[in-house]
Amino acid sequence: MSASAALLAAAEGGIIGDGRTGANLALGVGLLGLAIGWLALARAGGRISTGNARTGGMSASAVGMAGMALAVLHLATSSGGPGTGNGLVGAIVAIPLGLGAVLLGRRALTRCHRADRPADRMPV
Repeated sequence: MSASAALLAAAEGGIIGDGRTGANLALGVGLLGLAIGWLALARAGGRISTGNARTGGMSASAVGMAGMALAVLHLATSSGGPGTGNGLVGAIVAIPLGLGAVLLGRRALTRCHRADRPADRMPV
């Protein structure tokens, strides 16, 4: 099974469960991306000394994009409206979660880039 076919089947809820499965998967991925982005931002700010903030920032951006893609795919394939039990509202909520993860990852990458500047190029 190709990756696109697996994503389509997951968004439709065809792999496991009912129609809400795809939306719940997108929500979980979005929340995971937010957690990774928050930790990467804390690492970039120097509040947590373990791990690499650059890797965390890129991971948060990638996971956030995957969550948004799953949510949009579920929105495109779901039938009915809100309140019908097909996970439409969950998919709508998952889009800003994924976007937040992407933005947190980008902010962590920006902070890492600023911290990596040599001392002679920093303004006085």
